[in-house]
Amino acid sequence: MGSGFGEKLRAERLERGLTQAELGKDLYSPSYISLLETGRREPTAEVIQELARRLQLAPKALEAWSQPVSANDAEYVLAGLYARQAWDLRDYAQAATHAATAAQFALDGKNNSAWWNMTYMQAECLMKQGELAECQRIVQHLLEHPIVAESAGLAVRARQMLAAVCHGLGQLSTAVEHAREAVRLASQLPAGSTIYIGALRALIGALAESGKLDEAWEQCRILETLVDEESMGQLAGEIEWVIGNVAFMRADYAEGVKHHERAAKLLSPANDIELWARFNKASAAVRLSGGIIEPETLAAIERAELALSIVGGSRSEQLEVSFIRARWLYLNGQIPEAIELLRTIHAEKAVLGRHTAGEVALLYGRALKALGRNDEALELLADAREQFSYAGASDKVQQVMDAILEIRLATQRAAKESSAGAKAPAKDGVS
Repeated sequence: MGSGFGEKLRAERLERGLTQAELGKDLYSPSYISLLETGRREPTAEVIQELARRLQLAPKALEAWSQPVSANDAEYVLAGLYARQAWDLRDYAQAATHAATAAQFALDGKNNSAWWNMTYMQAECLMKQGELAECQRIVQHLLEHPIVAESAGLAVRARQMLAAVCHGLGQLSTAVEHAREAVRLASQLPAGSTIYIGALRALIGALAESGKLDEAWEQCRILETLVDEESMGQLAGEIEWVIGNVAFMRADYAEGVKHHERAAKLLSPANDIELWARFNKASAAVRLSGGIIEPETLAAIERAELALSIVGGSRSEQLEVSFIRARWLYLNGQIPEAIELLRTIHAEKAVLGRHTAGEVALLYGRALKALGRNDEALELLADAREQFSYAGASDKVQQVMDAILEIRLATQRAAKESSAGAKAPAKDGVS
């Protein structure tokens, strides 16, 4: 039976929007379900019957799982296994290649579910590598496939990824639209589904970045009711992290610190160092946005830098961490050092999402203004305005316009004072 069974199990689970933990709940561990899906463990007849019951499968589907694996199916399963092994090793380029190969085998075999899942994995790998435009193209294609109309689980996964990709590209209004639809579809899934939680998190992130903080906080309150620290562990930590982010953005610093402290206790670098890196990066970023420059903020920056040096990460992730360090330098009055770092980051702004690129240009402009380099500052602020306008971040555009106006008014005042000073001696001489 082997891997053919495992792939069918995985496809059926994903179509229903279930995680491995949700499928195995109270009886099978997530690791056991993973072993079944990758063909590394053979199921007993009792296990097959129980899983089929949980998936609400018809008897004919159960019989199909017992059919011998064809040569094409075997090639598909092998390519899929290679893809998952590369993913586990964080070799996302190799994982994407194997996933694309597996998807082609599935397409040749007219296995739509398998094709969809492996193509989705290819898109995930592209997103990990920062190839957001190509990822967006692929997921949009997946969303338009007829199989999605039959499965709320698949539709939610596609919408959620599109929301994340659009968020990364700075297309915030589009990200909100996809995330709202993901939440709507996920509400049809079993209560408390982690797929629903994921959709809520995507919506909260898009709303918060769009400046819709009150609505984002309302969604956080819904998300908070779903937290069970004992059973959810790492996921509970991620939820606390998201809620804390929004609290910081709303300038409710006490609430933000409270939720981030809970997240730090629940998340563990031993379980997922990549996630640990992202948490510390985000925690440092929102603290700095609130002007919090206490030692714990610096410690979070250093933990993020250390973790990222271990896992590698995409160039965009590396630049984002460098930007957080630059903001720390700026807020601590180390303006020349901040400018040197910002110059490097800004030179590679094409790698960043539009919203992040706007933040870089805005801080760079403010740093130049602090040193009296107003002409250069205006150039950077104009760039920031363009980036934020593209991202649909109207509140940020207003911030930039205020900064530009401040510089121009200061320049006009200086010019008037200079003109008055030049005329003063002549006036004195006449008198």
